[in-house]
Amino acid sequence: MSFVQPTQGHGRRSVAIGVAAGFHVLLAWGLMNGLGRGVIQALNAPIEAKLIEEVKVLPPPPPPLPPAKVADLPPPPATAPPPPPAFVPPPEVQVAAPAVPAPAITATVAEAPPAAPHAPPAPPRVEAPAPPPPAPPAPPAPPARVDASVVCANYGQLMGDAAFPRDAVRAGLEEGSALIQFTLSPGGEIKDVKALQASHPSFARGAMRIVSEYRCAGQGRDVVVQVPFAFRSN
Repeated sequence: MSFVQPTQGHGRRSVAIGVAAGFHVLLAWGLMNGLGRGVIQALNAPIEAKLIEEVKVLPPPPPPLPPAKVADLPPPPATAPPPPPAFVPPPEVQVAAPAVPAPAITATVAEAPPAAPHAPPAPPRVEAPAPPPPAPPAPPAPPARVDASVVCANYGQLMGDAAFPRDAVRAGLEEGSALIQFTLSPGGEIKDVKALQASHPSFARGAMRIVSEYRCAGQGRDVVVQVPFAFRSN
């Protein structure tokens, strides 16, 4: 009965226990001296990832072909000698007869006679001035003026019976004046009656009413008649 194998197994177990105890002692010493903090920081640090391109391995080039042997090459093809050149007759050259020059025609150009001396230029034509435009017709003569007391038969009667205008009385006026003008036609008709001047509109209306009642004789043409009026309250 041999005791060698049990002795070797016990020694190996003792070595393993010693290694494990030493590892734990080193780990405890590292934790106490800050090795654990460094390991934690290293574990918490961001991990930088890099993509490594795949390296494509090209296949090796094919081996060069061995040179062909001269004996293995096919013989060159046999070439026949070229046939002799055929006879080609020379081209026929036709020689044209020399052309007979045509008789030259000469023309004689007569010289032009000398030009006659230039005649003196004609004097410039002077146009007569245009006649002046006709004068405009003269305006018609204004109608003549006559006195109402001459041409109107009832002038004195109407002027003596003229009453003070009622509109002037209502306006509180005691006197006033007016100048009336009218046109007497050739037949004795009174037209174009208008007031040239009036101290108040009431006097102009009263005077024009009196003029419209005149009975006048025509003078054979239009005549202008002016009648002054003076009004006073009694």
